[in-house]
Amino acid sequence: MIRITGGKLKKTQLISISQFVRPTSSLKREAFFSIVESYSLKNSYDLFNKKIFLDLFAGIGTMGLEAVSRGIENVIFYENNQDVSKILEKNCKKLCQENQYEIIIEDLVKSRLDIEFKNISIIYIDPPYNKYDISTLLVKLQDKVNKETIIGIETSIKDKFKIPNKLKLINQKKYGKTNLSFLILS
Repeated sequence: MIRITGGKLKKTQLISISQFVRPTSSLKREAFFSIVESYSLKNSYDLFNKKIFLDLFAGIGTMGLEAVSRGIENVIFYENNQDVSKILEKNCKKLCQENQYEIIIEDLVKSRLDIEFKNISIIYIDPPYNKYDISTLLVKLQDKVNKETIIGIETSIKDKFKIPNKLKLINQKKYGKTNLSFLILS
């Protein structure tokens, strides 16, 4: 059972699907938002008010919906699996207002990410482990993100990726067989 771990929707259960997805655990979600919130406080950034959370490889929407519960204004979800995106849509309708989310069904490997990045404050990237070259995606993102945007990446500890020149690693935490990495513009 997957539930929201913090904010106004805390303990709300999400609809899941057993195949195609690996939802982010409650421990990693708590850690992710704790690190993001701590960073924003230290740097006097408001990452939630009138801001957008970009959830790449969204699955059933666990991270983006967690962000909504914690006060983010809008979420853009990218998911390319039709079956999974139907569950994602159900979860969004259950937890969000109609104008609070957008679901883009598109393969991120081929995507040009043709969206407005002006108010995107947090990006979460959680691809299937050992399947995608995150470095290529980061190269696309580095020319689109704002100075205050935080990019969080969940990978297997075996996954290696190259950080492009315009981005820098500000934090990395290991949770079992998973790494959470945090990048900003350098």
